[in-house]
Amino acid sequence: MTVPQPIRILLADDHALVRRGVRLILDNEPDLTVVAEAGDGAEAIAAAQQQPIDLAILDVAMPRMTGLQAARELSTHHPELRILMMSMYDDVQYLFQALRSGASGYILKSVADRDLVEACRAAMRGEPFLYPGAVTALVRDYLDRVRRGENLPAQVLTAREEEVLKLVAEGNSSKEIAETLFISVKTVERHRANMLHKLGMRDRLDLTRYAIRAGLIEP
Repeated sequence: MTVPQPIRILLADDHALVRRGVRLILDNEPDLTVVAEAGDGAEAIAAAQQQPIDLAILDVAMPRMTGLQAARELSTHHPELRILMMSMYDDVQYLFQALRSGASGYILKSVADRDLVEACRAAMRGEPFLYPGAVTALVRDYLDRVRRGENLPAQVLTAREEEVLKLVAEGNSSKEIAETLFISVKTVERHRANMLHKLGMRDRLDLTRYAIRAGLIEP
């Protein structure tokens, strides 16, 4: 039987002592291994370019380039990379910024020993991970916006992305989709990457399943 490869983790924090403690937690798990460390966001981006990384764990506040800035850069250039933000701050604004930056989870350092391992595994399954207080904050923010009468987005994908998704799910190549929609192949690929990132998915199969659930194609 083939033994699955451990999840390859990039760990970025400007405090070596924190990195050491987090690394001890992670390396104690057979399915997790830290393969690179960084002291700021710029080093994290450089490390991700030098070797294959499955998951980046980034401290929110770091010198030179913050974890939030690094997350935006990494999610743009490495859409397949999963990102977790780690912070000592239980702050709703940091949480929202982290999610907007492409992170799939937000962990508090104070409870990292309890939440970190499960957050890593959830991220690799394509599931979000938020500490309980964060979920409450998100729900409260949503309800406040509804009460204020703000227009909330009714759907995740744009109309054009749905068109591309339907054609992808029907088995069309990028060239065929480009010809059908009168756009360039490069634009098709950009739409595909955006959809994968927005939906937290990895490949055509995931997109096809989503298209079926969304009623765009029949199973």
